[in-house]
Amino acid sequence: MVFTEEYVLAYFWDHQEPLAHYHTYTAGVFDKWASQSLNITVKCMRDTAAFLMELEKDKPEQYAVQMYDAFGKLGSDVAGGNVNRAGSLQECVSVKGPSFRGQYCQVFLKQEAVEYFVGVCVPDSCDEKEVRTLVVYEAFDQGHSPLIPPVPAPLISDPTLGIFMTQCISNNITPDESAVFCLCVCVLMMALPIVASVCVTVVRRRRRREVRQGVDSILLSKNSQYGALSNGSPSQSKECISLQDTAAARDLQREQADNTMSGVWQYLQCFTVQVGSIGVFNTADSEHSYSSLNGIRILSLLWIICGHTVQLSAWSSLDNDKRWRQTVQSSPLYVFAFSGPVYLAVDTFLFLGGLLSAKSLLTSIQRSENTLSLRLVVHFLLKRFKRIQPLHLFIVCMIIALFSLLHRGVFWFMAEDEILNCKKYWWSNLLLINNLFTITDICAPWTWYLSIDFQFYAMTPFLVFLYRLNKYVLIAVAMVLLVLSTLAGALITAFLHLPVHQPTTLEYESYFKYYYNKPYTRYGPYLLGVLAGLYMTTKKGALLKQQWQAVAGWSISLSVMALLVGLAYVLRDVPAQPSLAHALYQGLHRSLWALAVAWIILACEEGYGGFVNKILSLNVWVPLSHISFACYLIHPVLILLYNGKQETPIHYTDLNFLYLFLGHLVLTLVLGFVLTVLIEKPYLFLRKSEG
Repeated sequence: MVFTEEYVLAYFWDHQEPLAHYHTYTAGVFDKWASQSLNITVKCMRDTAAFLMELEKDKPEQYAVQMYDAFGKLGSDVAGGNVNRAGSLQECVSVKGPSFRGQYCQVFLKQEAVEYFVGVCVPDSCDEKEVRTLVVYEAFDQGHSPLIPPVPAPLISDPTLGIFMTQCISNNITPDESAVFCLCVCVLMMALPIVASVCVTVVRRRRRREVRQGVDSILLSKNSQYGALSNGSPSQSKECISLQDTAAARDLQREQADNTMSGVWQYLQCFTVQVGSIGVFNTADSEHSYSSLNGIRILSLLWIICGHTVQLSAWSSLDNDKRWRQTVQSSPLYVFAFSGPVYLAVDTFLFLGGLLSAKSLLTSIQRSENTLSLRLVVHFLLKRFKRIQPLHLFIVCMIIALFSLLHRGVFWFMAEDEILNCKKYWWSNLLLINNLFTITDICAPWTWYLSIDFQFYAMTPFLVFLYRLNKYVLIAVAMVLLVLSTLAGALITAFLHLPVHQPTTLEYESYFKYYYNKPYTRYGPYLLGVLAGLYMTTKKGALLKQQWQAVAGWSISLSVMALLVGLAYVLRDVPAQPSLAHALYQGLHRSLWALAVAWIILACEEGYGGFVNKILSLNVWVPLSHISFACYLIHPVLILLYNGKQETPIHYTDLNFLYLFLGHLVLTLVLGFVLTVLIEKPYLFLRKSEG
């Protein structure tokens, strides 16, 4: 008999008589054919056959029932987006078969235009390639009901399945050298402040004890001296004086030793948890004098966390993502959950960055005898680099270490991408140029903001130089740069047919590749921030003279903000051809938003803020503002971990995601405080002690 491929496949996968006689062939031609023709090991083939045969029995063994039960099954509301069949990872890995354990694998399928994955439970003797081979032949075998049935015809007309990837989740954690190195770096960076805190506490307690002992000695010495004088004993008086001289000598030696160690002591204090905590809770905000900025910064941060909470879940793990899209893409009421208007908060951050950079540089120039020197510019840039990089690089290392050492979850796709991207592109984060890459190739994609902010920050000395040279030259150059940035956004949108929203999926690669995180399309808000900073720092008097000016300004700014949010929903459809409306909106909306924010700050500073200024200037925003940088960096990590470790899809409802947002927010604030005290503040205080 000739064992053709068709014959053997039909012979093996028929779950009736042929499988009952499978072991007749395991020692002969069948094993040889399986290992050579199908590239499947004999062990994998035997274990799989044993599992499938067990299912054919009237009363199968418990392990086979568990394995089958762990398979992903088709659920309800496929039309609403519930196509992924996750199965049960924990049930699968708990299986103990006759000669194997259960292994959870995901088979990624395509049926018509719908892509989804199905969780399967297979013997751990099979690797990913073998599982793919077995699934392919099992799926197309017509001799039995397949273990992975396609979506039925009433829902998807074409039952043909396309299998484009298979991956198995291993229980074994095998971190590579980069993960171990990053883990050591993270532990060291967090251990230094803790060790410093312990050392400082011990030294302070010892000094307080010495001071108490010294006071007691002095009191005893005085008492003895008083008794000696009253007795009229010259010898005892001289002895007391000698003892005092000896004590004074010891104090002098101790003072000299303290002066020698003062530098080390100062550096050690910079790293203590005590100093960092005091810095966080200090409400005397010395960074700037604009009290409304803290409230604006925190409200913008909350807006971003809310948007990320929904969108990072929608990208991978919703069981009703189609219904979510239909709901939130059609109503401005979901401005906190949909991506386009949400990221106007990033433009608020860019505006604030420009304003504070201009103010900081002008202050540094005044301290340097009103001279803008090359040395001052270098110090200005290095100060910013040291300000953001310790915590930024800590987050990069933490992603590599933490994600590599955790067991993978069912929805581990984005976390897996982060590990690979950080191992490959970490150097772009170090050099602060990762925004020049496509967002899908960035380590910690949300850190593109740090890179673009630093690139704009480096332009501030040039603009300040022009301002000191001639104000009108600065205005002319600024207008040219603003027009170029506006035209870049508009033309790219028109020619590439881009949506005005950031897409909720990654299907519009050109949006991220050419527009979203590129400096030539995002410079407008930062440039306006620099101009606002120059004006507000150097202005001689108030801009607003009368009440009607304030009323008109508030009316215009709030109307512009509402219009920008509303138009994003009006223009939400992707144009099939160049659209003037889409191009104008994409080119202008970020700068218009920044101008509206500028008005709010100016009105608050000049006494026309009313209850808005009272809210934005609350003292509670100050400590939150101190930890905002750490909160921005850590919150997507928490969201990715939560989503990646889910075993079933998340169901979107407003109430569910309100609770999810609040949970992420609380954890973000706690970890933001910890990272600020242990990582960010020590280096900030160290920089101040050096200066």
